[in-house]
Amino acid sequence: MYIQEEWTYYFPVSEQAGLVWYGYIYDGLNRTGALFNCFLVPKKENVMNIEDVKQIPIADYLHSLGYSPVKQQGNGLWYKSPLREECEASFKVNTDRNLWYDFGAGKGGNIIALAKELYCSDSLPYLLNRIAEQTLHVRPVSFSFPQRRTEPSFQHLEVRDLTHPALLRYLQGRGINIELAKRECKELHFTNNGRPFFAIGFPNMAGGYEVRNSFFKGCIAPKDITHIRQQGEPREKCLVFEGFMDYLSFLTLRMKNCPTMPDLDRQDYVILNSTVNVPKAIDVLYPYERIHCMLDNDETGYKATQAIALEYSYHVRDFSDNYRGYSDLNDYLCGKKQEQKNSTSQVQDIKQETGQRAAPRQKRGRGI
Repeated sequence: MYIQEEWTYYFPVSEQAGLVWYGYIYDGLNRTGALFNCFLVPKKENVMNIEDVKQIPIADYLHSLGYSPVKQQGNGLWYKSPLREECEASFKVNTDRNLWYDFGAGKGGNIIALAKELYCSDSLPYLLNRIAEQTLHVRPVSFSFPQRRTEPSFQHLEVRDLTHPALLRYLQGRGINIELAKRECKELHFTNNGRPFFAIGFPNMAGGYEVRNSFFKGCIAPKDITHIRQQGEPREKCLVFEGFMDYLSFLTLRMKNCPTMPDLDRQDYVILNSTVNVPKAIDVLYPYERIHCMLDNDETGYKATQAIALEYSYHVRDFSDNYRGYSDLNDYLCGKKQEQKNSTSQVQDIKQETGQRAAPRQKRGRGI
């Protein structure tokens, strides 16, 4: 038997009492054939081929273990993570590409990577055996999800141009250029539980709004990303922001730094409006050759950047170091440094633990 997984090569060494000794070497690290380690496999045991294992649908495998999705969005099935306790589903399986990603843990990959997390082992033969044992219980399954109807929390919505003095003062307090804000945002008037409210509204792709004023932060459903595309030829570069205040902060900083070219736009923009929308952003980022992430300087922001980088590898650049020491781009604009001095070092520790991004892959497919 000969098995290959990534850069590791496994091969039979000797046979003893019905057991086969296998050794492994790492290509590029040991070309002399010397063994780093050995393990035993019963001679008559059926060790599955790695490529055969990768063909097992992850959704079917999870179902055989007792895990079912709670919802479906396009080619994605969403689960409550089998790797940890959680209340909201943040574990996604892309049924087209047969890949998974846990947005809460910041981990993902193929079925072998999933088995590694489920069985807490790095031993490839052990993982292959566990998967092979479970295949006896794997059956093709399909899922149906009932549609739920909910009453909107905001009613009597009225959309106006942004002019209210209180809202403009709020934006000025955040360092945002007022003329830019008037161009990008709306003024919303609505009722909530019978009480009237007004706020800044930032539109998303699904017809909903991110809602802000001095006392309130929320959204008017449906919640979605905002994708701003320039007119004319398709752009090769897209900038990704976590919230619309960061997007407005970027525009304000650009206007300050380039006062003679206030309308300079050589790229498109994606505003997540929450890191839970990363999967939706991954889908629309597909055409871009350069993706610049300007997310928050915290664990959530870094994991969101890593999720995008896992999909688009070397096309992604993390620009959060440009405002290191600040929680986000708006705090950088306002000169408001992070209160906890160890916040940046914590993010750097996360980066070191996570390691380098995935190796460059061929032209991208659809996002996971």
